[in-house]
Amino acid sequence: MKYAFFIGCATPVLTANYELATRKVAETLGIELVDIEDFACCGFPLKSVNQEAAMLMAVRTLSIAEKHGLNICTICPGCTSMLTEASKKLEEDQEQRREINNKLKQIGRTYSGNIKVKHFIRVLYEDVGIDKLSKKVKKSLEGLKIAPHYGCHYTKPSEIYDSFEDPELPKTLDELISFTGAESANYENKIQCCGGYVLGVDENISFTLASKKLDHVRASEVDAISLLCPLCSVMYDRNQRVIERRFNKSYDLPVLFYPQILGLALGIDPTSLGLDMNRVKPNALLEKLQAKTEFD
Repeated sequence: MKYAFFIGCATPVLTANYELATRKVAETLGIELVDIEDFACCGFPLKSVNQEAAMLMAVRTLSIAEKHGLNICTICPGCTSMLTEASKKLEEDQEQRREINNKLKQIGRTYSGNIKVKHFIRVLYEDVGIDKLSKKVKKSLEGLKIAPHYGCHYTKPSEIYDSFEDPELPKTLDELISFTGAESANYENKIQCCGGYVLGVDENISFTLASKKLDHVRASEVDAISLLCPLCSVMYDRNQRVIERRFNKSYDLPVLFYPQILGLALGIDPTSLGLDMNRVKPNALLEKLQAKTEFD
């Protein structure tokens, strides 16, 4: 199982622990993630300003993967959405593909429309499969209760993902948590946005949305939140202390990327999963698992 690995812009700068855990889990499971030097931005940040420029950036990435003969594995739902939408449009619209290719020729590239894009979580769920993953578990996470957070772009727009998830009642992250032995928590407003996409426009709205979500999660008495998006982590982990001070609340909720959760179940050392880099330290969670690791 081999993919071109597209890590995007935010992950290496803000959530290196996500990349680290993903690489470690992939290595353990025999998934080969190939780094491609020419990859750049997916184009998503430009989408609301200049759709043509965003599309060109996305298709440039697809053309690079095509040259290497590899489909793409992503870890950012925003990147996944942008690249998948571009791939789907150009697969179905030959005229648009011709127009895009005329412009790509200026930089010596072309794209035939055959590259598929999958988020790493979907690779785990569909390509590896829960049955195979279950056989790899070395340490049951029984006794942990974890709140899954899907975010916005992992499931939406559903039509570009061939409706593999019901965007109103998603299940894949719940199932991936449950097979490790942990309990996947159901809680109020489970599919609510983290607020990250308005952080640069209105900080108060952004932090209010995140605070309300953290209120619901805390009420469900979980050991941690599990997510799959770097921006959601910025809101819930990186800014959790900021939100606590602003709203005079205390959450102390560890926020783990799903590959960190899976990595623990696979028996991978917590430091190798980047858990020492999490802002809200998961010491109580690790103590519950008797992992005998404590981070300052």
